[in-house]
Amino acid sequence: MEAPHNSPAAAETAANASGTVSVRLAVQSPEQMQALGRRISGVLRPGDLVMLTGELGAGKTTLTRGLGEGLGVRGAVTSPTFVIARVHPPLGDGPALVHVDAYRLGGGLDEMEDLDLDVSLPESVVVVEWGDGKVEELADDRLQVLIDRAVGDTDDERRAVTLVGVGARWAGLRLAPWEPWVTDGDDGPSGT
Repeated sequence: MEAPHNSPAAAETAANASGTVSVRLAVQSPEQMQALGRRISGVLRPGDLVMLTGELGAGKTTLTRGLGEGLGVRGAVTSPTFVIARVHPPLGDGPALVHVDAYRLGGGLDEMEDLDLDVSLPESVVVVEWGDGKVEELADDRLQVLIDRAVGDTDDERRAVTLVGVGARWAGLRLAPWEPWVTDGDDGPSGT
């Protein structure tokens, strides 16, 4: 049975109510999700916190794989579900990628403190899957990636991805080159 988590739609509503910046994108395949990760990596810098929200199988790790490719880090980016956190050092001068899966962690920031993410954050890009309600206190500025997919018994690979920039760091989020994924919100998967 899946642990309760905030839905992407609820997280988007809460974020927009606080005056944040958001961009809605349509992704048609896992390959496009990985390409979107590479594109997002182009706007990331050391100290960035990226929170990924979406149901099981939504594409969070696929997106992170693209982030790792774009950042030029060492090692295959795979789900850190059983190790909780995995560090991918840079192959060049860029930041390391710290990939965290907080799915099995229920204690909020107290439990997350054991991972020393606050120590890693200044010189790394920290990506946290299932981090809602657990890691927001790590940084005033963060990028939330909300991934919606069709629900039920379906093999539909389309996803609606909403990038929500929280804080002054992400004020220019809409200005980034998001083509070909930009949507007006009507192109996403149905049933969400």
